[in-house]
Amino acid sequence: MNRRLVLIAVGTLGAAAVVTQLTLLRELPLAFAGNELVLGVALGLWLLLTGVGTLLGRGSADRASVAFVAGFLAIALLPLAQLLAVRGLREVVFPYGVVPGLAGTMLGCAAVLLPFCLVSGALLTVASKLISGEHEGAAVGHVYAADAAGSIAGGVAFSFILVGRVDHVTLLCIQAVVALGMAASLAARLRWPLGIVAAALAAGAIAVMTAAWDVDAVSEQWRHRGTVVTRTTSPYGRVVVTREAGQLTFFENGVPVVTSPDPAGAEEAAHYAMAQRPDAREVLVIGGAVSGVAREVLRHPVAAVTAIELDPRFVASGRELLPGNFQDPRLRIVLDDGRRFIRRTAARFDVIILALPDPSTLQLNRFYTAEFFAMAKRALVPGGVIGFGLSRYENYVGPELARLLSSAHRTLAAEFTHVVMIPSGRVYFLGSDKPLSLDIAGHLEESGLSLQRLNRHYLQATLAPDRIADLERVIDAAADPNTDFFPRLFHHHLRHWLSQFGPATAVPVMLMILLAAVGLVGSGAAARIVFSAGFAGTALPIVILLAVQVYYGSLYRQLGLVVTLFMAGLAAGAAWMNRRAVPAFPLRSLARLGLAVALAAAVLPWLLGILPGGSVDGTGGLGGQVLLLAIAFGLAAVIGAQFPLAGHAVRGSAPEAVASRLFVADFVGAALGALMVSTWLLPRAGLTTVCILTAGLNAATAALAACRT
Repeated sequence: MNRRLVLIAVGTLGAAAVVTQLTLLRELPLAFAGNELVLGVALGLWLLLTGVGTLLGRGSADRASVAFVAGFLAIALLPLAQLLAVRGLREVVFPYGVVPGLAGTMLGCAAVLLPFCLVSGALLTVASKLISGEHEGAAVGHVYAADAAGSIAGGVAFSFILVGRVDHVTLLCIQAVVALGMAASLAARLRWPLGIVAAALAAGAIAVMTAAWDVDAVSEQWRHRGTVVTRTTSPYGRVVVTREAGQLTFFENGVPVVTSPDPAGAEEAAHYAMAQRPDAREVLVIGGAVSGVAREVLRHPVAAVTAIELDPRFVASGRELLPGNFQDPRLRIVLDDGRRFIRRTAARFDVIILALPDPSTLQLNRFYTAEFFAMAKRALVPGGVIGFGLSRYENYVGPELARLLSSAHRTLAAEFTHVVMIPSGRVYFLGSDKPLSLDIAGHLEESGLSLQRLNRHYLQATLAPDRIADLERVIDAAADPNTDFFPRLFHHHLRHWLSQFGPATAVPVMLMILLAAVGLVGSGAAARIVFSAGFAGTALPIVILLAVQVYYGSLYRQLGLVVTLFMAGLAAGAAWMNRRAVPAFPLRSLARLGLAVALAAAVLPWLLGILPGGSVDGTGGLGGQVLLLAIAFGLAAVIGAQFPLAGHAVRGSAPEAVASRLFVADFVGAALGALMVSTWLLPRAGLTTVCILTAGLNAATAALAACRT
């Protein structure tokens, strides 16, 4: 089979894999818990199963060309089947409304991802066999570079062209047609009529299906008891609104974030803080426009309310379905990242209300850190109030909830002289440099407000001395504060969530240990270096993406640009190494690159600390963003250059054996990084520790390899 055509096909495979991965990583949280742990598990399993697939490619060497074409037929059709399985089978396997827990989530994700990952991994090994030449290890570097280049194309198409314009079903249908076209081209090259006919029939079936049914609408309805009123896909995620028994529920990325009517939730979020400053004139609400929190604030005699929302599609759905929440002329909607806005604004507010979900992701954790509270304090007038809610209080505070509340209390108290907690539906925190009062009922009655939930009887029961004492008793003054680069609150939230599911939560830890053992014991010095590079290739981008969100805001195109530049760096490094002459001692050169990755990881925290805008007082200018992109590209280029060199360092094996050995090491290392860093190591040990451990791993494997030369 023509070498150039095979590499073009590998590029197509890389694009298809990225589009499928990004689509399914948006869908899986909708089916399970909707937190970052689910994303980490899904991504880790994706990488691990793809690595297993590269081992299966060894068995296809005898009829490699036919297997390659058949694999592309499967790659075209499997993603759409997987998407429909996620939407249609979740309620069959798990009862409606039941959160399956971590063990169930892992099994569910593995079952969904298994077919595509095995086939795509096998195709990488088969491609290495098809283009093998004079050196058994040379082909793997070219396949790696082509796959990375295709990943860039797929990532750019998804992030900057398709997402927000087409739904997930249409997106996967487009991807299927491209893959089927490649399958037909490969079959024509082989003069295999059956392959051409199969590709044509599959394309025709997709065309008929999309013309006859609105597959996205039908399949979306499968996973909701209520009627789906509207659905839309934006760069920030999937927005679905359902109606059941007269109640609207807004789902964002699978999490029910707004229920209407819900006067109790809106009243509590708004009036606990507003009762402290009944003469407030300027109020800032982050995340509370659609939910009606801003509307509740406007029941007070304020001059203006500024409401910050990130996703324009979410706001558009709210305007359409809940127009009453947007009609007051004193309300100003700003579409921006809330943290970015509060950092850049010159306005000063009497009250700031965070109407946000719990810190279940690193992105949300940014709104509960010491650095954010310092920015919020500067945006408040002297004596202004900040308010937010966390978790749930059910007349009992367990050890995990106690850790979460203690960390939040310590963090807020570091910036504000007075802090109170209110054990309502959620635990509401209020902070100010002037005294705060628990006579909420008296203040609200003086304002002349008639509220459905927050009446005197309810407040007397809520603020009973024994309930207040219950919260105060568990607060540990020595608790660790939550910071941007040490997201302890995110860690405590995940531990609190995991505590609901018992000992099965040990499964991911055992899986991490197994992955580390497989990667490090592995098969040779070169494979161990590739394993370490794979770990760095997922761990360090997480660190960089966290820095982007902390310093410059959670802006989708900026985050997409960082990921794209990192992938481009991998491709550029691999292409550069492919064009160089093979060194006399490739393992020695590979060890040097491993030490370079270790050095880059070690200095990364220092580089992030000196970025323009890399502090609470910074402005987040263009120079810092350009420097951060350059760091991502350069780091990725060094990692990408290792893979082709490793192919030359592994001798005495068939091309498919070299390919599978190195791809397994790369994918297993990346899987360990995805599973371990964002959901466990980073929140537990902090950004600097992640970088130092990554540096130590790469330095150790490089040193062991150097000793062998």
